[in-house]
Amino acid sequence: MPPFRRRRLLLALGSALLVPAAARAEVEADLPQSDRVGIRAVIEAQMQAFRRGDDDAAFGCASPMIQGMFATPDRFMAMVRGLYAPVHRPRSVEFGTVVEIDGRLVQKVELVGPDGAPALALYTMIRGPDGWRIDGVALTESEKPAV
Repeated sequence: MPPFRRRRLLLALGSALLVPAAARAEVEADLPQSDRVGIRAVIEAQMQAFRRGDDDAAFGCASPMIQGMFATPDRFMAMVRGLYAPVHRPRSVEFGTVVEIDGRLVQKVELVGPDGAPALALYTMIRGPDGWRIDGVALTESEKPAV
């Protein structure tokens, strides 16, 4: 996929999540603890795969839609490295709540990126027959107060 098409597609995927919090319908998700654990586990598995350089495992945590968009682990990782440094190489990670935003389940994760800048990663999640998968990530400003 040409870089300009990929960027446009990524912007389209994340645009609904980047609407200011006051303008979007956001409520804490009513999920059993087992689902919360499963969501966190797949995100942690992808982060661990990033750390050890296991592109196949990182790609395997993505939803079928994301896998279809990028077709190969190499293309997926090129996008992650180029656009998602805080997700790819976080200095710190703190899981927040799982919320529903416009009908989609979103796990909030506070990150400190490799450059020391805080960010909030909004992981859109889907459940498939084989468990939870990451269906997109949008980076936005941290919700933590400035220190």
